[in-house]
Amino acid sequence: MVHLGLWNNRPVTISEKPNSITFSLEEKESTQVFSFDMEYRLWTALINQVSYRRGLNGNIVAKWNSGKEILHRSWLDQTEREKLLTYSHQLIRDFLINDPTQTGSFSPPLTTNILKHLKQISNQTLDFYKIDIDKYHQVYKPVGILPPDQYNSVVLQVTEGCSFNTCTFCDFYKNRPFRIKTSQEFLEHAKQVNQFIGNGMNLRRTIFLGDANALVTPTRKLIPLLEIVNQTFDVNRLGGMFAFLDGFSGEKKTSQDYLHLKQLGMEKIYIGLESGDDALLKFLNKPGKAKDALKAVEEIKKGGLSVGVIILLGAGGRQFAKQHIQNTVKLINQMALNADDLVYFSELIENSDLEYTKKAYQANLSPLTPLEREQQGQIMAKDFKFYQNDAPHISRYDIRDFVY
Repeated sequence: MVHLGLWNNRPVTISEKPNSITFSLEEKESTQVFSFDMEYRLWTALINQVSYRRGLNGNIVAKWNSGKEILHRSWLDQTEREKLLTYSHQLIRDFLINDPTQTGSFSPPLTTNILKHLKQISNQTLDFYKIDIDKYHQVYKPVGILPPDQYNSVVLQVTEGCSFNTCTFCDFYKNRPFRIKTSQEFLEHAKQVNQFIGNGMNLRRTIFLGDANALVTPTRKLIPLLEIVNQTFDVNRLGGMFAFLDGFSGEKKTSQDYLHLKQLGMEKIYIGLESGDDALLKFLNKPGKAKDALKAVEEIKKGGLSVGVIILLGAGGRQFAKQHIQNTVKLINQMALNADDLVYFSELIENSDLEYTKKAYQANLSPLTPLEREQQGQIMAKDFKFYQNDAPHISRYDIRDFVY
């Protein structure tokens, strides 16, 4: 339900949904918007045309535009986070002090239920968030990365770390040994996640099985773990299960394996292809060859599941650019992707500590500019060949936006 009214002569919109409460206040030059989940945690905010998104782990990313299509982002430090949280809840507190039920200015009138929710939001303090973040760290190991369409998922860590952990361009799982949870461990983990997210569950759209390569788990071990998911969560209501799979190494699953996973609620599997060029894969220290990923996609789709294929833009610099484009396009065009599938273009993000950066420097590779990396994706997309009106969705994947 949406309630429209005035507060101090400023238009206010209060939206009550099953999964969130949103409070919008129109100012002279911009609108402030604050959304809270049903555990009364701040979820998103918009202040002075800067958008904020808070993760369950307490981290907050700010994003804003300046000029044409120039996106800036910044991670808030602790002082900035506390300032935003304090302001968000204080605003609701100030609103309630005026007793909005007596003004008669809201249409439809504010209900007892929405006022109860607003009162709960107003009661939250920094101590509430400190306790909540402590609970998060008791439930989760660090969540390294998720596909963009899974940022609002319920993450369940079937495994921890990455099964090969050798890719030079990735440092999400360094110094973290790979392990598969036992059934008892995972059952306890699933219960803890369910309890921790609590009434915020309605804000979650899917279930994502972490970490980096959860589906490398042998099928005979994986099936009981997926059965635990179904025992603990309403998988259908949440929109099914999703996961990463290394398509290059580990136990190779058959279409029958994937069909079994589908019957248990699996919907889509994401594969970090990075490139269809074997020489570049070798330079990236990615195990296996491009044809291994092609075979994995074929078996996944035979099993009735969809795929998300991730391509790394800028990998190998100018020296690899031509063969990266040609061989990636060739491989993608063999995958028979359709409208149920995704293709993500993920820009290579370098830093001085990254193994790729050191290796590229030693090999005297000439890096592509951000514009050239974007153009690389445009060239590939132009040469992809899909069935008319049945093409996969193609999107950007910026790892710098990730927050959970």
